[in-house]
Amino acid sequence: MGGKSGNKAVYFEKLKGLLDEYKSIFIVQVDNVSSQQMHEIRQSLRGEAVVLMGKNTMVRRAIKGFVSDFPEYERLLPHVKGNVGFIFTNNDLKDTRSKILANKVAAPARAGAVAPADVFVPAGNTGMEPGKTSFFQALGVPTKIARGTIEITTDLKLVEAGNKVGASEATLLNMLNISPFTYGMSITQVYEEGQTFSPDVLDIEPSQLLKSLTSAIATITAISLAANYPTLPSVMHSLINSYKNAIAVAIETDYSWEAIDELKDRIANPDAYAAAAPAADAADTSAPAAEAEKEKEESEKEESEDEGFGGLFD
Repeated sequence: MGGKSGNKAVYFEKLKGLLDEYKSIFIVQVDNVSSQQMHEIRQSLRGEAVVLMGKNTMVRRAIKGFVSDFPEYERLLPHVKGNVGFIFTNNDLKDTRSKILANKVAAPARAGAVAPADVFVPAGNTGMEPGKTSFFQALGVPTKIARGTIEITTDLKLVEAGNKVGASEATLLNMLNISPFTYGMSITQVYEEGQTFSPDVLDIEPSQLLKSLTSAIATITAISLAANYPTLPSVMHSLINSYKNAIAVAIETDYSWEAIDELKDRIANPDAYAAAAPAADAADTSAPAAEAEKEKEESEKEESEDEGFGGLFD
């Protein structure tokens, strides 16, 4: 009894230490993951992450003991169910996720196992003797006899994803040496800095977040301006609109200030500001005019030379 209590105390201390040391946790599903595969996953994550397994009742009891000091750990409790484990890391979440999911092992079909994907039997020669034809017929697999062996004539979906594999289907797949399933860890939730979220969140690019944020700010600004309710995004627009109103009032009245003195003067004396424009225009147009005149003279000179050259042979 004392040994069990001691083991629990050691486990609680280890879990507490990992929660203190690491900011991120992957909650992983480990159905059908063998001990050898688990060892290989631990090896691939060495130096980057730590894998911790444990009975759910013990894990839940340990977390509940920490909640009084760290209430954010309570968010982990709903996800401690089924055949799960924890992977602790301070590394980039996307990189660590890739390493967790990379370890996949092909496995033969087992009767009663739930198919994670559709299972197909491909067309082709099986190499089996004709005596086993009835076995294929019982499962609805189309066959013919070719060169003394059974040949499957058409690809056939034998098991649909989400359905349990029957005993006959499992036997046939094993007879054909088809290992249709791949097993490995899957990630159910990610915990980081007091929040849990779906691993799909890791696929969101910064550009998508920025686009959504910009759209939200624009919406808040429009609503704030329409409702005449100031918010941080709308304050700048309100200030600019107020300044425009102040300028409009100043133009219509005798009130003025240094920043708009020139504007009011331009409105009052447009000719004074427009006088410099024709001179500049004239300067700009004189050069093209002179160039055109020069091109005209050269053209006339060439024509006269052409006429003289042609007359020599008339």
